[in-house]
Order: sequence, then C-alpha cells, then structure tokens
Amino acid sequence: MIYPDNFEVKLGFDKIRQMVRQSTLCPLGAQRVDEMQFLTDRRALQHELSLMDEMRAIIERATQPLPTDSFFDVTAPLKRLRLAGTFMEVEELFDLMRSLRTIQALAQYLNPREGQEFRMDDGLGGSANISFSERFPLLRALAADVVTYPDIIRKIDQTLTPTGEIRDNASPQLAEIRHEMARNLSGIGRLLNSILRSAQAEGIVDKDTTPTMRDGRLVIPIPPSSKRKLRGIVHDESATGKTLFVEPAEVVEANNRIRELEGEERQEIIRILTGIANLIRPEVPNMLAGYDFLGQIDFLRAKVRFAQSIDGIVPQLSEKNITDWVQARHPLLYIRYKKHNERHGLLPTSPEYKKVVPLDILLDHKKQRIILISGPNAGGKSVCLETLGLVQYMLQHALPVPMKDNSSCAIYNSIFVDIGDEQSIDNDLSTYSSHLQNMKFFLR
Repeated sequence: MIYPDNFEVKLGFDKIRQMVRQSTLCPLGAQRVDEMQFLTDRRALQHELSLMDEMRAIIERATQPLPTDSFFDVTAPLKRLRLAGTFMEVEELFDLMRSLRTIQALAQYLNPREGQEFRMDDGLGGSANISFSERFPLLRALAADVVTYPDIIRKIDQTLTPTGEIRDNASPQLAEIRHEMARNLSGIGRLLNSILRSAQAEGIVDKDTTPTMRDGRLVIPIPPSSKRKLRGIVHDESATGKTLFVEPAEVVEANNRIRELEGEERQEIIRILTGIANLIRPEVPNMLAGYDFLGQIDFLRAKVRFAQSIDGIVPQLSEKNITDWVQARHPLLYIRYKKHNERHGLLPTSPEYKKVVPLDILLDHKKQRIILISGPNAGGKSVCLETLGLVQYMLQHALPVPMKDNSSCAIYNSIFVDIGDEQSIDNDLSTYSSHLQNMKFFLR
C-alpha cells in the first residue's frame, strides 16, 4: 500500500484507532490496535470480522459474562526470566498469578468441555442452551491450544497474600526471621516509650510527642534546644529546622539488629522468588503464547465496545465486489452528535436534536465506477466522500462499520484520498493544480 502524506489523519482514522485503543484493558490489546493493518485478502478479512462478530454475540447475549478480571501485561518480566538466576519481583509475580488465572478462565470459557452447558439470551426474555463449538468455532479454535498453569498459580497463591505481599509462612526461615523482627520491634517500642516518658517528665519534649520512623529506625522528635539533653544519634532534621529526630543510645544496638534482620528477610524472599522462577522458566515460551491470546481477547473486546458506540455491524463481503451501502453514517460525526444529544438531554423530537443524514451508496465496478456529487456549499459533499473513504478503510482494518446489516461491501486493493484546499504558495500552485498533482500521484 502507498498512501499520500498524513493519510489516516486526513481521513480521520487516527481518531478511530485512538477510540478503539481507549477501550482496551491492558497494553497487550493496545499494541494490537496500533498494529492493525489494511487487509486486502478476502479470507483474512472475513476471518477477523467473524471473530469480532462471535465476540460481540458472547458479550451481548451470553448469560455468563466473559472473564475480564485481571488483564496485565507481564511479558517483559517473563522474557527477562529466561536468563538463569533471575526472578520476578513480588508485584510482578502478583500480576502474573492474577493474569494467569484470567487466561485459564478465558480458555475454559471459550473452549468448554464437550457437553458443558452454555446459555445465551434467546431474544424473548429467556435463555437457551447452545452448542458452543457450532456457534463460536473461531473463538473456540483461538482458545484450543492455550496452555494453563493451575500448579504454578497454586504455588504463587501459597506464597503471596490476597493483597500481593509475601506470606509469613512462605518458608520456615522467613517465618522465623519475621517472628524475631516482631519481637525486637516490640522490645524497642517498650524501651523507646519508657525513654520518651522520662524525657516528657523532664520537659525535654512536648507531652504529645510520639516515636516515629526515620531511615528505617525508631527515633524521638525533639526541639534543637534539647539536643544535648537526650543522649543518642541525630538521624534527620525537619524541613523547617525546628525538629531533630534522635535515636536514643539505649536502642541503637536493637535497631541495628532490626536492620540485620531486614537484610536477612530480603535474602530469604529472593531465595523464595528464585525458587518460583525456576518453576516458571521452562514454561516461558508457552506462557508468552498465553499472553498473546490474552492480547487478542482484549483487542476483540475493544472492537466490540467500539461497535456498540457507533451502532456498527459486520456487513456481508460482496462476492461480485459491489459496494452497496444502506444508510451508512460517518462514524466520527455520529459519535459527536450522540455525545451532544446525551450531554444536553435531547430527544429525537427536539428541534436541537442532532442526527447524521444516512447515505445509500452504490458502486458497481463493471457498470458504475464513478460517483459524481454536486450541490451548494455546506451541502454534505465532503462528508459523503469522507464517509465513503473512512468507512471502507475501517472495514478493511476488520472494524465494525455504521450501516444497515443488509449492506454489501467490496474489497479494494488501494484507497487514495485528496480532500480540502492543498494549494501551496511556495510552489505557486492553484487549488486546481494541487489536486491535479495528487491525481497524478494516485494514477502513478
């Protein structure tokens, strides 16, 4: 494909792409939106459109919702994990566990066991059981080869709390370290409170003063005038200079032990994380394929959300390559008017209600190859041309299009756009000459 400069901007497709991108749940889906290509192969285009159509039916009519709880992109940490000796940080491991659960739930949802019930809204206020493989063959094929990891999920779940922190009982050594740390902190707290009460009684610090933490050490806030009255180490000073944070000499050794225990805790956590990494490492290639699947589902879901925002459909692809559109609408204009009407609470009967004038467009490439539009200024000629170009371009990116479902669409190998006044003073070109230069480029 060869396009003139700023093709997608001139046509408005850059805005369409951004709208679809905003409906994604994670960077995996957003990347697929960014990588959308103009498709000219009928089979490839039909496959992508049908996939989206299947996803829309599930989102809109399935009685059990599609699992979309945890869409996270952990492909970068997974790729890093391929190097021996590396490990995932706790936050990354937490995201991995939750997204692996979602991948597993999606794979089971889209590839149900034979005979497993799957119910859909029948359009009459009830629901009916359907054969998933017959109704959704493409989505089932998409999920068929996805590998799931219940054992790894269980191992991570045994290691992390529901809020994503390392459990105390993740290992006997970690439990022992944290128990000693808690015991030492409790002892420091009692000693520090005793010192603080004495300091308050002597007027060294205010009555409402409480111990605080600075650089991981428990300290007492005192005014600079009392610096020599409390034996210890000054660790910090407030921004105003009116408060010093002193570690009493009596708790220095105990605080040092806490710092040692923190180092031991970190080393034990690294050992635990490294052990889990060793379990994951052989599975990285298949896991990455699972995240590719997650990105595909996110992408399809975003396209369905976009379809709903423009009342778009998946039209028939014409066997004879005839463009026969029924009540096609400019999608950007449709969204703009829709937002305006909703913002102002306008009903269709209101004089201020804005609506897009639908277009019926017919191009038979054997009989009628040209559309000629004539009319006054602000009569909708440019909107018609832009609708034709933008909607066709959307279709061949496998996006839904705003028209009636009895429409039929052709597939084009190339689309060229020349819209607006492009005259150049530098090149001494009239508007007409500028358009002729574009026509020359298109024909070449």
